[in-house]
Amino acid sequence: MRIREITAADRDSVARICRLTGRGGDDATGDYLDDDVLADVYATPYLEHPSGFGVVALGESGDVVGYLIGTTDTEGFARWFVSEWWPRVSGSKVPLTPADVSLFRGASDPDRMLVSHRARYPAHLHIDLLEEARGAGTGRRLVEAAVVVLRERGVTGVHLVVSASNDGAIAFYERTGFTALLDDVGTVPGDSIVYARDVSPGDAGSE
Repeated sequence: MRIREITAADRDSVARICRLTGRGGDDATGDYLDDDVLADVYATPYLEHPSGFGVVALGESGDVVGYLIGTTDTEGFARWFVSEWWPRVSGSKVPLTPADVSLFRGASDPDRMLVSHRARYPAHLHIDLLEEARGAGTGRRLVEAAVVVLRERGVTGVHLVVSASNDGAIAFYERTGFTALLDDVGTVPGDSIVYARDVSPGDAGSE
């Protein structure tokens, strides 16, 4: 498995993986009004904004089989997402299913990404892996590659949000140096937990 920085050419692969893992790691194809809208919220905007960053995992064939994607500036990204990106990509789309309604409501919320510890941990990230990339240390390698990118950009802290019922994801993040911020009082849903990691030079993390 090879890891490299993400490029604009990875857009379609990233959108596809977002859809194929969009239901708690399972295939979300058909859950929403079209096959692009989930990635329009959680994946492709990071390839458009200047603060976006990411790394991808390549399988034996050279295809992208997983990614870690995010922003170094959550506040700036959130403002741009709500004021420019989402109005442009959502256009005349009308929510058709309960999943659509929930997705659209969250996408339109200017405070959705603004966890209370964002000053200390200004970056945030998402990780998605196809089944073939799981259980082989790929996720850990993506995290450590992303830490290098963040340090190069002068970022000292990164956070993510995970479902409180996702025991596997929680165990993974704790193994890779993330700590639960149980006192976070931002806009995170009640069934979710904010995890964060100091990525300043010298931080041991999971290394």
